Amino acid sequence: MLDGFLGWFLEISRQVVLVPVSLAGPLMILIGALDSSLLSLPEVNDYITVARVANRPHEVWYFPLFPAVGSVIGCLALYHIAQRGERFVSRRFHPRQLDRVKSLYRRWGLVALLIPALLPPPMPFKIFVATAGVLGYPAGRFAVVILIARMVRYYFWGVLAFFFRREVLKMIDWLATHLLEVLAGILCVGGLVLLVRWVVIRLRASSPKEVTAVSYSD
Repeated sequence: MLDGFLGWFLEISRQVVLVPVSLAGPLMILIGALDSSLLSLPEVNDYITVARVANRPHEVWYFPLFPAVGSVIGCLALYHIAQRGERFVSRRFHPRQLDRVKSLYRRWGLVALLIPALLPPPMPFKIFVATAGVLGYPAGRFAVVILIARMVRYYFWGVLAFFFRREVLKMIDWLATHLLEVLAGILCVGGLVLLVRWVVIRLRASSPKEVTAVSYSD
């Protein structure tokens, strides 16, 4: 199963990198939309943007726009789903996490969405998108914030790939032969993070209620 996923991932990435921009652009928008809505494809947009610009440096001016636009479309889809069904959000995300995100929105407004939109995983992002829909923030402003943040993110990778394209191409060749080891390392780190998080939650749950109440209000 993992080999099949690796083959699919490499083939999709290769096609987006190699095909003409008239095909690569729509594909990139589709991938960006899927990743930002209900389907998660961690780092795929970043990887393809870097690989595409490294192979076609002249596209650095416009190719990062495609994943950014796709991300806006996907985020708006998730936003509207959450706006019409808070029960869907409460089933997908832990209530304590939702309360913390809501408190950030109350304090900062849509500015609270900027950092999650800029940073890659493990920074949570979809919970911010869904919560914005639940809180009823204006869709136009929401879309503008997402577009600006995503453009900054993908143009950052595109410019790096432009200036360091030789190194990037070498790294891509290495990654193609060591992707399984890299994914195994990522899974191990992710498992360790989840384990530490579970331990912290258990420790908090075993603490006195007074201490717990203070920690939640901070």
